[in-house]
Amino acid sequence: MNSTLVNTCIRFVRPVTGPVTAGHFERTREAVPELADGQMLVRVAHLSMDPSQRRQMMPGVVYAEPLQVGDVMVGRALGRVVESRHGGFAPGDWVRGKFGWQTYCISDGRYVERIELDGFGPTAYLGVPGNPGITAWVGLHTIAGVKSSDTVVISAACGAVGSVGAAIARDIGCRVVGIAGGERKCAFAVERLGYDACVDHCDPRLAERLAEATPDGVDVNFENVGGEVFDQVLARMNDHGRVALCGLISQYNLAQPHGLRNVAEILNHNLRVQGFRLANYAAQRPAALIDLKRLLSEGAVTQEETVVDGLERAPEAFIDLFRGVNVGKMLVRVAAD
Repeated sequence: MNSTLVNTCIRFVRPVTGPVTAGHFERTREAVPELADGQMLVRVAHLSMDPSQRRQMMPGVVYAEPLQVGDVMVGRALGRVVESRHGGFAPGDWVRGKFGWQTYCISDGRYVERIELDGFGPTAYLGVPGNPGITAWVGLHTIAGVKSSDTVVISAACGAVGSVGAAIARDIGCRVVGIAGGERKCAFAVERLGYDACVDHCDPRLAERLAEATPDGVDVNFENVGGEVFDQVLARMNDHGRVALCGLISQYNLAQPHGLRNVAEILNHNLRVQGFRLANYAAQRPAALIDLKRLLSEGAVTQEETVVDGLERAPEAFIDLFRGVNVGKMLVRVAAD
């Protein structure tokens, strides 16, 4: 291997108790070491910006592997093998794994998948047939058991998970209502993503607008936001409704999270609320992938992306994720495909 290769890394350097800022990260440069037997060198092409990464920054987190000060910032990524001493991977292979925010990653193959593009663009595998799409599929099919007669509400409607969830629910035959931030996103949700209606969570008449969009109530809530949005949807749930609790993105940067006021509706309407983490549903991945690739091939769902160029801009992209700047999957392009 070329011993002059230099790895640029973005490291997590300060614990976070409130909003994430650029000051929580630092860029470093270091030589790429020689490979040992059983290892491969991956050139990172695209980084996936995911809300779950914020939870790994929290002190004492139990949700996922916690970040320690000085660690390379965690994150799923897509890349290509440039050198391999691993029997299962060869130079040129497209791979997806927990490569982190860096230009090169040395891996022993654990948690790494070889990607067969199957006619799709490489970045699709961080979106529709990637973890966001599979998360949407598991939440709607496995957790909520969605039926064609259901009215489904999806918060963070234009995000990576929500945009795919809309296509899945629409394919089943549901009425699909989104919740997004701002008139522009709501219009995008209806005109591009196929929602039947979309409600602006910034509207001071949110409760009234949500009632107008769900005249028959809500059977399934795919919850990505939490806080006031979750509270308002709980108030619209029908008897025996189901809540697939996927995320609480509005809460991760708060020192004091929002307490639910309408929690009694869970009791009043016999609701089933289930949180879920995709790592616990590996058995559902094959069926999900078949269905998601079908939807993508048929044009029933599109790979919506917001792409930021340059590893050095990864902190900016991550901060923007929590500001709702992105439509679809937020990606950082580290290297050209």
